Amino acid sequence: MIKRLFDVVFSVIGLILLLLVLLLISILIKLDSKGPVLFIQGRVGKNNEDFNIYKFRTMRVQSDIKGLLTLGNNDSRITKMGYFLRRYKIDEFPQLINILKGDMSFVGPRPELRYYVNFYNEDDMNIFKVRPGITGLASLKYRNEVELLKAAKDPEEFFIKTIIPDKLNYNKEYISKRNFFFDLKLIGLTIVKVITK
Repeated sequence: MIKRLFDVVFSVIGLILLLLVLLLISILIKLDSKGPVLFIQGRVGKNNEDFNIYKFRTMRVQSDIKGLLTLGNNDSRITKMGYFLRRYKIDEFPQLINILKGDMSFVGPRPELRYYVNFYNEDDMNIFKVRPGITGLASLKYRNEVELLKAAKDPEEFFIKTIIPDKLNYNKEYISKRNFFFDLKLIGLTIVKVITK
């Protein structure tokens, strides 16, 4: 109950405080490239149920046709505005709406695409006991994931066979340790990582 109350209160505060910033970013995205302001994509959440995640669009329209994975921070599909938004994790701001709706929490396993969830084993499915989050242990570990994928000989295979299993281990560790103060610690570490990047 404390975690959910924290999520609701601070997502509302965040949306209010960032309202003008969100509007300005929306205008800049429209001026920078053709397409919608938001990128909406199906992800898997608590209880293994699908939901739509909201992000500021950072790629050109229909970029997912060329692959689901982003390969490096300079992926040619990323717009100029998108590069800036990704660098400082600003593209994640619309997920405050997901938190308010109850799809997500500030802290938890990052929600994955259904396509990749299909590679999970029975034990891995335990991560769906909690709401997915904007940040978490796995997110901190793999904050430079796109660069790792760019360097891989076969990015798709590397993601499925190496990154996913390791992320799942971190997510399971989070679930075993989770409590309100641990969440606050992870939020603090995330802010420091973003500022010092």
